[in-house]
Amino acid sequence: MSEPGTVTADTGAEDVEDTVIEVPAVEPGTAGPPCGYARLRAEQPVAKAQLRNGETAWLLSRYADARAAFADPRLERPLLSAWPPREGEGAPPPCLPTFLEMTGEHHERVRRAVLPLFGRRRLEFMAPRIRVMAEELADAMVAGAEDGTADLVAAYVEPLPLRVLCETVGLPHEDRDVYLPHTLALLGASGLTMEEVLASLYALQDYASELISRKERQGKGEDYIHLLLAESRRPGGELTREDVVSFVVTMLMAGYKTNIQHTGNAFLALLTHPGQLRRLRDEPTTVGTAVEELLRYVPLMNAINILVAKEDFTLHGQRVRAGDAVVPVPASANRDPEAFADPDRLDLTRSPNAHVAFGHGPHACTGGHLTRLQLATAIQVLLERLPGIELAVPAESVPWDESTPLRAPARLPVRW
Repeated sequence: MSEPGTVTADTGAEDVEDTVIEVPAVEPGTAGPPCGYARLRAEQPVAKAQLRNGETAWLLSRYADARAAFADPRLERPLLSAWPPREGEGAPPPCLPTFLEMTGEHHERVRRAVLPLFGRRRLEFMAPRIRVMAEELADAMVAGAEDGTADLVAAYVEPLPLRVLCETVGLPHEDRDVYLPHTLALLGASGLTMEEVLASLYALQDYASELISRKERQGKGEDYIHLLLAESRRPGGELTREDVVSFVVTMLMAGYKTNIQHTGNAFLALLTHPGQLRRLRDEPTTVGTAVEELLRYVPLMNAINILVAKEDFTLHGQRVRAGDAVVPVPASANRDPEAFADPDRLDLTRSPNAHVAFGHGPHACTGGHLTRLQLATAIQVLLERLPGIELAVPAESVPWDESTPLRAPARLPVRW
């Protein structure tokens, strides 16, 4: 048996009898992580489970194993159109890889070109713009409130990520009725078949390509699409036009619904811990540390990180075969007591905090720093504008949107 967090080559060890379990369910009225992962971490850290689509995969519930898997070159994320694998006439046509699905030299080349867009200099440029957006939304919420109460989700949490995405990437806000339905379908929010999901993927790629054509006709600009197009046209540049299309699709899939879900849950966590919220309000310079804890404490996703083994290996006595799906679960890893003291307690002063909310290794989320900036700004602006904000209803009566793995409060009634 290998040490925790270490993936070893296959040595001919006897196979352990596979028992297929169900993916632990999230308790109603919560974002997770499911309590069932605590037992798996202790008793069955590598467990074969049946996923929602009927396929089986190995769940990795411990922090060390999940962190190692994200960085292991023998595990790669498959194309959305290529997993589950299908051959023959029923196989879907190939699609462009998102940034998470790119491999080898292609991934390294694109990552080098894109990273500066999410570096310190660019974020310093974006910070005041994001603050203005948050201030406008907060002020509009207050102006439209009846008796000092409002729904924080509808007025603040939902519109902010889309405005940030449009401002940074260069997406036309007026096109939202075109690209958002496809984006939500790709995240499993509509209960569609795999064929319908793939149709949305191809439609989203077509939209991105058409949008890029519009940008090309416009000439120069300061949004991400214009900047990447300039790189693709530069002699010796590291990007192709198709890479820019992939960038747009990636940002829609990773930068919209996930940010809404996490921001809503982060505010619910703060509002249900009023002592910590007051401390954060009184010490606003600690918001960076608080954001890291909120990223650890509130799951960005539950068991949807599909990786595929390229070769056989053994982990904790379980033999993983080439072609098997492997699912590191950040929602469980970030609550592992071997990695975090008192992991089920929200501690906005927790430091260090090496969570894996954004994955780990070469495919760690490129936009992680933009997400941090957006969440920190949203919290700071709200506490500045409404220092006395609190839930207007008991926490247990908050309604939830549970139609997707990206679970979040459907409404957050607040008063100030």
